[in-house]
Amino acid sequence: MLVEADRSKASSAVRTELTAIFISLELSQSKWLITSLAPGNGEKMSKFTVGARDVAGLLDCFAEVQRKAEARTGTRYGFVVIQEAGLDGFWLHRRLEAEGIESYVVDPASIAVSRHARRVKTDRIDGEMLLRTLLAYMRGDPRVCAMVRAPTPQDEDRRRVSRERKALTNERIRHVNRIKGLLFSQGITGYEPLRRDRRRQLDELMTGDGRPLPAYLKAQIGRELDRIELLLEQIKVVEEIRDAMLTAAQPEATPVTNDTEQPTGGVVLRPSVPAMLIELKGIGPEIASVLWLEGLSRQFDNRRQLAAYAGLAASHWQSGKINNDQGVSKAGNPRLRTTLVQLAWLWVRHQPDSALSRWFIARVTERGPRSKKPAIIALARKLLVALWKYVTAGVVIEGAIVQAA
Repeated sequence: MLVEADRSKASSAVRTELTAIFISLELSQSKWLITSLAPGNGEKMSKFTVGARDVAGLLDCFAEVQRKAEARTGTRYGFVVIQEAGLDGFWLHRRLEAEGIESYVVDPASIAVSRHARRVKTDRIDGEMLLRTLLAYMRGDPRVCAMVRAPTPQDEDRRRVSRERKALTNERIRHVNRIKGLLFSQGITGYEPLRRDRRRQLDELMTGDGRPLPAYLKAQIGRELDRIELLLEQIKVVEEIRDAMLTAAQPEATPVTNDTEQPTGGVVLRPSVPAMLIELKGIGPEIASVLWLEGLSRQFDNRRQLAAYAGLAASHWQSGKINNDQGVSKAGNPRLRTTLVQLAWLWVRHQPDSALSRWFIARVTERGPRSKKPAIIALARKLLVALWKYVTAGVVIEGAIVQAA
């Protein structure tokens, strides 16, 4: 009886709190599942299915739900829609907003699920869970999930340059390793497929037992070299596009806090973010482009949000007498996090007199060489915050060497 009373109370709360038609979308490559909760229908959730990418059918379904809600209540309600970030990207979110529909994209990993060993999962259950998450979020509970800030189409397109270069580089590494593996099986080491004279060296190679390379093996390696040369050419083209994009980045207008600094206009033009990053010794075009496009082009309210987005926020575990530090969460942008760890090592080498490098050296000296790995992760987090303050507020990193662009 107590459970039934609680359910009745929850049903009454839903009926009184609904001020819009709440809809969740479960998107797949074959069909879209629509789960709706409309005013005047109690706590009953209605489900509809349309074909994948059938936007016209989706909007028709929305209109039908709206018509029925208006017939029940005499009031015309708007829509609030939620979907998970995934394979479909943000095009549907932008299309819904263009239709005047309030739309949200949620990080699916941030939604709490059942912790049973074998939890039931279906599209219908996921749709209802999304809807309940949206209701809690709209009631003012911001921690119930993490909403994704959809990038602009321009920002989304610019990221493709650095991501394509990374994909091409990984493919080049696979071909190089394949060639070295094939030669190692014949007793040959020391061959470098990325050297300019790779073809001539291939002709001169001899197996470990003194034989020339077998004909079919040599032909296979030749085709691998053809792929590597194509990749090298494509990487060169992508790098030229990247450099042109960094050069074309516009200076940013920053509000002036001191009236004596800029008496007219109220703003001061600060160099573009890529230009400011490249001026720091140890940061080249590739690292600058990743930092800019993957992280520093976004808006953050504080350093904790910034560290969480990069996956460099601490993840603590405390329960009763158990009190452990699990390290960083790794829940953020993996490209940004990897680049920051690489930059941290470069920073210690090229900026040894900066305050951050001195902190790292003192930390490792105090705790021993085994602390070098966690210390470099901490340095990456500190460096990210320092660079964020540098490009947004002009706060110079203490002891950093700034070189001419």
